[in-house]
Amino acid sequence: MDLDAIREYSALHAKPSGLVLQYGTAGFRTKAEHLDHVMFRMGLLAVLRSKQTKSTIGVMVTASHNPEEDNGVKLVDPLGEMLAPSWEEHATCLANAEEHEMLRVLMDISVKAAVNLHQDAFVVIGRDTRPSSEKLSQSVIDGVTVLGGQFHDYGLLTTPQLHYMVYCRNTSGQYGKATIEGYYEKLSKAFMELTKQAFCSGDEYRSLKVDCANGIGALKLREMEHYISQGLSVQLFNDGTKGKLNHLCGADFVKSHQKPPQGMEMKSNERCCSFDGDADRIVYYYLDVDGHFHLIDGDKIATLISSFLKELLLEIGESLNIGVVQTAYANGSSTRYLEEVMKVSVYCTKTGVKHLHHKAQEFDIGVYFEANGHGTVLFSKAAETKIKQLAKELEDKKREAAKMLENVIDLFNQAAGDAISDMLVIEAILILKGLTVQQWDALYTDLPNRQLKVKVADRQVISTTDAERQVVTPPGLQEAINDLVKKYKLSRAFVRPSGTEDIVRVYAEADSQENADSLAHAVSLAVFQLAGGVGETPQPGF
Repeated sequence: MDLDAIREYSALHAKPSGLVLQYGTAGFRTKAEHLDHVMFRMGLLAVLRSKQTKSTIGVMVTASHNPEEDNGVKLVDPLGEMLAPSWEEHATCLANAEEHEMLRVLMDISVKAAVNLHQDAFVVIGRDTRPSSEKLSQSVIDGVTVLGGQFHDYGLLTTPQLHYMVYCRNTSGQYGKATIEGYYEKLSKAFMELTKQAFCSGDEYRSLKVDCANGIGALKLREMEHYISQGLSVQLFNDGTKGKLNHLCGADFVKSHQKPPQGMEMKSNERCCSFDGDADRIVYYYLDVDGHFHLIDGDKIATLISSFLKELLLEIGESLNIGVVQTAYANGSSTRYLEEVMKVSVYCTKTGVKHLHHKAQEFDIGVYFEANGHGTVLFSKAAETKIKQLAKELEDKKREAAKMLENVIDLFNQAAGDAISDMLVIEAILILKGLTVQQWDALYTDLPNRQLKVKVADRQVISTTDAERQVVTPPGLQEAINDLVKKYKLSRAFVRPSGTEDIVRVYAEADSQENADSLAHAVSLAVFQLAGGVGETPQPGF
């Protein structure tokens, strides 16, 4: 380790004094002009992590669904998963070390994590289309090279594509080829194989409108178009040629505002979907004949996929266990439909992809989607092996079902939630089941719900248990919520502290929108009174 060279390079990427950032589920995110030192230091950290794991590590420069002037960075661990929690702490310490302490902190991390500094290191880098991303990814490269690491810069990639590249490189190509062509070929081959029976039966040509949030998804979907054009025609909107990234468009905008993105022409009953800025989330929607907007979120995506997988398993007579993992924000109707109609086991975890992903790994087939449209399906190694074996051994319809499952395995990006991969799975299932977007939407009716925020002096006053569905402190608050919930039909409510600011998030659902609104308001009043609310008392009316 050439300490003088590191010190010299670090001075070129100096940290503004006093700036403090936290590495969370999404890595670091803030205004782009505050990130130069963070990028350089994450290049250094990626080299240490690579040496420690003796594996390729990924660094993705993106701020996902945040505004265009923000940016961010996250590290990708060897099997395409999120960075280990202990290394999230190392990342935070290194990013926040003042300039004169940086080297000492770097050395501390290498000692604490027992890093063999003589081990080779390899880092792969990807970036989104933000104006600041190219310069910031160069800062990552500076950090990698000054510590003697080798690197490959993939340039423009979606976040899930970088996860895929890392996974491929660390499984010696068994998962797929670690090139952008390899990614397109793997997914398109599985999609075409999966849907070929339906196309033989003369189904009409499929067309889908895609809002790409003026982000990287547009570039990559355009590159992929000719690979899937025989099975699916995609019309791209908000493709980055004129609008701003994530501005009045994208999955996050559509989900939170419950309306179509700007710049997309929609006719009634047309299937439309939106990616977010780095293409790791997807939501579907349509306008009915009366012009009403219908959102199909992550809950309904999980329901469609898990129902399809359950049917295929029943067809081949195989009792692999499927688990659907949700958070407390999942609509109660989706949970009831899965458990009571589809007889699929449903589990609830704390909010945050890492909790869902971790729980999903406990099943033969783990399905997880957050309501915001971020999710995937994980197949255990044993389940994958069993399905591939059955696809060779079984006969007739059973063999066909096993082959379909085999293609589903290849079609999912098991390293991360991936809007492109999820879109292809959804389209394949709709084709095979002959479902329109309205029929999919009608699987169940969402219970009306309302989300509110309450400002508090200190969010740490609130602690929760049971996957954030029950309050432990302050005393009396859970009892108050229970009493309020009893007043409404089909109702539930929970509160949880924000992870980043002094607010408490309130969620309520009930049999009517009026009752959901009324319950949410009553619960927010209880929070205000019992958990140290500040500012104005919450008012009814939305």
